[in-house]
Amino acid sequence: MFPVRQPWLCKALGCYDCCIRCIGAVPYPTLVATLLCYAGMALFCGCGHEALSQTEVLVETYFARNVQDFVVMASFIKYFQYVIYGLASFFFLYGILLLAEGFYTTSAVKQTFGEFRSTHCGRCLSLTFIIVTYILAFIWLAVFAFSAIPVFFLFNMEQTCHNINLLAETAPSINQHGWICMDARQYGLLPWNAMPGKACGMTLASICKTSEFYVTYDLYIAAFAGAGVTLLALFLYLAVTTYNYAVLRFLGRKGVR
Repeated sequence: MFPVRQPWLCKALGCYDCCIRCIGAVPYPTLVATLLCYAGMALFCGCGHEALSQTEVLVETYFARNVQDFVVMASFIKYFQYVIYGLASFFFLYGILLLAEGFYTTSAVKQTFGEFRSTHCGRCLSLTFIIVTYILAFIWLAVFAFSAIPVFFLFNMEQTCHNINLLAETAPSINQHGWICMDARQYGLLPWNAMPGKACGMTLASICKTSEFYVTYDLYIAAFAGAGVTLLALFLYLAVTTYNYAVLRFLGRKGVR
């Protein structure tokens, strides 16, 4: 792929010029987008998978006494963990394809080899990547918004616990803060007939002091950040693939086919 396969070129230009040409052939925007995509998906998939397991433990231990009240959420967590495996595999392969397409369309490759050709198939391929990336960006925007729901729930839970602790310091009576509750049913985690479905007062404050709560909270924040990084990578991919397609159209109009 690189000009080092041509010994006569290295002898004529020297190793330094050869390396400069090789470095110039790298599509850096696509490479940066690929690294961002892999880093974001690693955060989202790894932390999201573990956060779902911790959520199952938290809800089952503190919010649901009956197993039947928790079976729907347990099934959702199980299936979504399998979806995470598929997402990781898909984005890994898609990142490789976009990186290869970046190498194909970069103008530096044309200048290095002098054999670059803008074919009709190449232009259609670039247009296909634009459409697919555009669709993925909108889908992942929904995933990014969806991943904010557990962060919002745990943030509210932490703030509620903080208010309970403040009231406990000023009012020693449990009745003063026993009415402050966190209802998992309001967030769709449990059905409305689930018992107890909520935690109140010092019981809620004790939940917030457990290591499971803080680990789950941190994992969801990391997964949310990973989803944001992946969304940024997709937007960067969209800009890069659009530019690559414009380069191919330009070369086609110039008669380089």
